[in-house]
Amino acid sequence: MNATRTEPVAPESRPYSRRERRSFAKIKGLICVGLLACLPLLTYAQDSKNASAVIRPQAKTKQERDDFNRAYALTGGAASEAAANDFAAQYPESQLRRYLYSNAMLQYQRENNSDKMLAMAEKVLELDQNNPLALVLTATAMANSLGDRDRDREHKVSAIKRNAARAIQLAEKEYPPGNETAELYKTTLQSMAYSALGIMKLKTGDDAGAEKDLLTAADLRKSRPDPYVWYHLALAQDHRKKYTAALNSVDQALQLASSNPELQKLAEAEHDRLAGLARGPRNGESSEPQ
Repeated sequence: MNATRTEPVAPESRPYSRRERRSFAKIKGLICVGLLACLPLLTYAQDSKNASAVIRPQAKTKQERDDFNRAYALTGGAASEAAANDFAAQYPESQLRRYLYSNAMLQYQRENNSDKMLAMAEKVLELDQNNPLALVLTATAMANSLGDRDRDREHKVSAIKRNAARAIQLAEKEYPPGNETAELYKTTLQSMAYSALGIMKLKTGDDAGAEKDLLTAADLRKSRPDPYVWYHLALAQDHRKKYTAALNSVDQALQLASSNPELQKLAEAEHDRLAGLARGPRNGESSEPQ
């Protein structure tokens, strides 16, 4: 990120600055724990929302149901994953396996273990390819970990686009208006999906696309704003030399990041950089793009 840059760089070849690399590296393991705090763990939530139209998966035997309940009651990512694997080995055809892997996925999400969360989300998608939460969490984890030197960079970019777009579509279809809880669930999922797309575009040089998607993500989360969205939006606007807008965005991030010291440090550094740039050229004329 260089304030004197005048010529655009091709997205596939645009390098990150040292400051951006440090920033992305610090954010890589932060999965926005608070973003899903309002959402329940997935027991039968995905099916019960349409209970009148969907037959919920059932255990075939009392032993299977009891084993499921014991496994689901565990807390902690490692314990939940081990229990899900044991249950899947004992009941390889059970329709309840996905709920245990969903549980492990969210346990790891709460522990900020992005690699293990991604692994569990992929397990969920093997059993339920249209699980919107697993789709959005895989897109989020891959976007956060995307690096300019990744060997599988193109594969990650394609997967982020595919999973995020699918999550947005499914959320719109499965959570129609009329129920406040369902509406909150839908907008949270869609905001996360647009955020993943925005971060991916930010890292691949599509700054205009990143700004658009991150603005959409922020708009969807007005009732429960996410500091990570505002921080990345500030970076996208900074890249586009929209310094006043970027400063406003990073101010929003700072107001929301008081409980996250790591993100607050990153936002403070970006704020310090933007504070001078937002004033524009010395002659007082603004050179920010419209």
